[in-house]
Amino acid sequence: MKSFKRFGLALLAALVMLASVTPQSDLHGVHTQHLTVAQTAEHNLATNLLNAVAPEAEAAATSNYFQNKVIDATFRAQTALTPGTVYVGLYTGTINAQSCSGEVSGGSYVRPGITSSLANWAGTQGAGTTAASSNATGSSGTTSNNNAITYAAPTATWGSITGFCLYDSSSGGNELIYAPLTTPKTVNSGDSAPSFAAGALTITIGDNGQPDWNRYVRELGEQTESTEAVTA
Repeated sequence: MKSFKRFGLALLAALVMLASVTPQSDLHGVHTQHLTVAQTAEHNLATNLLNAVAPEAEAAATSNYFQNKVIDATFRAQTALTPGTVYVGLYTGTINAQSCSGEVSGGSYVRPGITSSLANWAGTQGAGTTAASSNATGSSGTTSNNNAITYAAPTATWGSITGFCLYDSSSGGNELIYAPLTTPKTVNSGDSAPSFAAGALTITIGDNGQPDWNRYVRELGEQTESTEAVTA
């Protein structure tokens, strides 16, 4: 089966950082998937295979720049990636590991910046925590915003927002993380200021042994029934 050919690549991904970013806000839709009987059987078969090897790295969250900096810092004694501020850009075009295109412009839009600190980003112990991540209690591999991330109220139409990218600069700069919104969100002139609520933008690094089944189902190329709702 075509999807199983990918499992060999998982062995090469054991040392690669896997990040998943899950925004849940007025810019993000709720998405659930229901497997058919045939897909469930294949899903269960794949469980045994994925438990035997490291899961395949997903290139749908960390940028090439981010991956290169982590590899070089960890294994090649180069300068670590330590942005003083992380900026969240909104996009209407194509976003991928190489670049993000179609950033919103005009209409009072600016990338909000979140200073990198214990106070602003949660430790891996849990959402809202402010202590440094601890090996004893921090096992989630996840951080999230401790405070709301709010944009300016739009004074012109921003268009249909399809994804966001994290950067190390308020304009231009280096792409760090990217993720599509489950459901595109149209922002019109006069709308309320878009916002990610505290704890809504989560970033998980490492899979902690759990496969990403949504990714796996997408890779199977099978049709799945789904329901989506946009939160206002």
